[in-house]
Amino acid sequence: MADQSPGVEAWKEHTTAFDRVQSVATTVSKPRPASYIADEAHVAENTARDHLERLVNLNVLLKTERDDGALYSPDPLHTRIQTLRDLLEEHDRDGLIDLKIELQSKIEDWETDYSVDSPDELRTRAAETDTASQTRDLKKTASDWELALYRLSVLEDAIENYATYTKDFRASA
Repeated sequence: MADQSPGVEAWKEHTTAFDRVQSVATTVSKPRPASYIADEAHVAENTARDHLERLVNLNVLLKTERDDGALYSPDPLHTRIQTLRDLLEEHDRDGLIDLKIELQSKIEDWETDYSVDSPDELRTRAAETDTASQTRDLKKTASDWELALYRLSVLEDAIENYATYTKDFRASA
């Protein structure tokens, strides 16, 4: 670890080990072992394991036990709630509706541009392309489309429940 970049050194200097473990663990795209998260967070494996267990207890992460050890991944419910909270803090109801329009437009453009109705159909097409570039582009668009559909579902939830989610219950306490 002696040959670390200045960015890594600054990250370690300005964030706690817990924050680095949380940052890595909540952004992995597939379940990972504590050793991987420890390496990425620049902490000892025992430190990572302790922090990962705390995050599991806080319902931030899911833990999957396997014969070769535990794997950790973001809890999708926690991720969804955090995304909802972020959207509601950053946008009023009209702003949320504007974001919905943007996502709907992107999805409609992909449907028109590729003459398909879903990301799965686009992935099927990606499997049949002739070049790596075409395959990569179609696969990326399918992933972007899936993310847009997910964000659209969260936006629709935020819009539908806007009054409930933005009510300040502390004021009545």
